[in-house]
Amino acid sequence: MIRSVTVAALKQPSNQFQLVDVRSPSEFASGHIPVAVNIPMDQIEGRLDDLRPDIPILLICQMGKRARMTASLLEPCRPEVAVLEGGTNAWIQAGLPVVANVKTRWSLERQVRLGAGCLVLLGTVLGLFVNLNWLYLSASVGLGLMFAGLTDLCPMAEVLGRMPWNLSRQCKTPITEVEISRTAS
Repeated sequence: MIRSVTVAALKQPSNQFQLVDVRSPSEFASGHIPVAVNIPMDQIEGRLDDLRPDIPILLICQMGKRARMTASLLEPCRPEVAVLEGGTNAWIQAGLPVVANVKTRWSLERQVRLGAGCLVLLGTVLGLFVNLNWLYLSASVGLGLMFAGLTDLCPMAEVLGRMPWNLSRQCKTPITEVEISRTAS
């Protein structure tokens, strides 16, 4: 059985855990417990070596469901796994601080789900009220999703990844390498 730890028990100094937040990077950036590391649920089995074997793991998500699912995946490999009861929501309700990034992006997966859902709905509505040929739009989106599921290649994600809101922000450094070499000589 997977052990649950309350927020009150976590605050006690005798309880030492590695805090692992299993939510997506964008969810993690929107607000997480200080000192927690982000290892999304779908990556946790491949990243066990990133965790210290001598300290028990406390899994965290928004409310506890994903953390419990992740704990059941890890239990055969790491028996000292626990779940924060109530997740980040319980932490916030207890009035404890969270670390949050003000600007967060939606994950590409979430953008694909939204885009695919909108296209299917649009194709269905237009097919019902304008012309039946619009139903092919919904069918092609379904076919694209099947293709993405089978091959792990998603053309819609490729297109969305090139949109301006998904481009990486370039940091402007005050001093360039050329200027550094000039000042060093």
